[in-house]
Amino acid sequence: MIKWLFKYSAVIFLFNTVLLNIEFTFDIGNLIFIFLMGIFLFFLIINPLQIKNVLLHKAFLFFLIINSINLLYFLFFHSTSDFEAFKFMISRGLQFSIISVSIYFNYEYYRDKFLNHIVYLVLAIVLFSFLLDPFIFSGRYMGVIWNENMLAAFTITAFSIVLLKDNKRTNFDYIMLFIFLVISLSTGSRLVLVALGLVFLMKYGFSPRNIIYTVFSLIITLIIISYNLDTSVNRFVSQSLFNDRIFQYKYAYETLLTKLFFGHGLDKYAFIDLSLVPEYVFQTNSVIGAHNGYLAFLTQYGILFGCVVLFIIFNVSFQVYSYFRNSVGHEKIYLFIVIYTLIASFFEVFMTGINDFNTILFWFSLAFLSYSKHNQLNEN
Repeated sequence: MIKWLFKYSAVIFLFNTVLLNIEFTFDIGNLIFIFLMGIFLFFLIINPLQIKNVLLHKAFLFFLIINSINLLYFLFFHSTSDFEAFKFMISRGLQFSIISVSIYFNYEYYRDKFLNHIVYLVLAIVLFSFLLDPFIFSGRYMGVIWNENMLAAFTITAFSIVLLKDNKRTNFDYIMLFIFLVISLSTGSRLVLVALGLVFLMKYGFSPRNIIYTVFSLIITLIIISYNLDTSVNRFVSQSLFNDRIFQYKYAYETLLTKLFFGHGLDKYAFIDLSLVPEYVFQTNSVIGAHNGYLAFLTQYGILFGCVVLFIIFNVSFQVYSYFRNSVGHEKIYLFIVIYTLIASFFEVFMTGINDFNTILFWFSLAFLSYSKHNQLNEN
């Protein structure tokens, strides 16, 4: 039981985000999350010597540093009664532990099979969604997922995995690529276009094939925008990428300025002080959260602690990029996830949460590449 959990806890952790993003399975997903965290913490405590080798491993050192920063921040700026901040600190620590332990004890699975299993899971979501709601162009499509952007996160990730696979694609792969692309565009998420540009660039570079694909895409775009649809292309042409983000950036920045150096607290990730937002803004704009991962970190930690955390992220990301930039297959896929998240974090609150698909996959990819780099250097 313990051995199995250590190997596959990251799979459960990531795949459970699907349940958390479906309204009628949310409560089940929440129970699974609490149970996983509790039992994993118990197994960590009763296996201290075995776990110490993992958590202190050089490849996962950046996790240990961020956890230490969280602990110091909590001790200096929170009281023991700040339960939400304490919960975030423990959850983040367990999130990093689950990722590290799973990679350490089951590296071959996450190298050879895990990405394919993500694709099959997303395909099941899409097919189930289509059975319940086949009208994919009758508005922004969300299927069974509670949010259009979340469905887009699932489908564009699956599309990128299939496209970047090193082995020869089958007819079934081409069918999946078509399905994931159509569903991604039908969600209306503009970040889909960012992901598509990046994944084709990483796959084909500045090649004649990519030039042909670009011309073909422009022709398709002209056709799509001639129809009154809510696809990613239509919304990008009519609203741009930042249209509904400006006010959120503005008030996230003003929130940061109120506690510039030490932030608003560990539990205040993606936080905006709504008392700073004038009443008239709410009448015409949605101001919910920062919608920017970097502003979210700075608002949470302040510029002193926040800049250290961001430096760690960029430093590890640059190291794995420098080492794997010419790689293919699973390494290129994990690298795509890292780069895409760093770019997408200008528009969404990625990297900061606990139970978010993109966030978990980002930290997992960063840790996997760091561990893979360490193994390869040792072999050499």
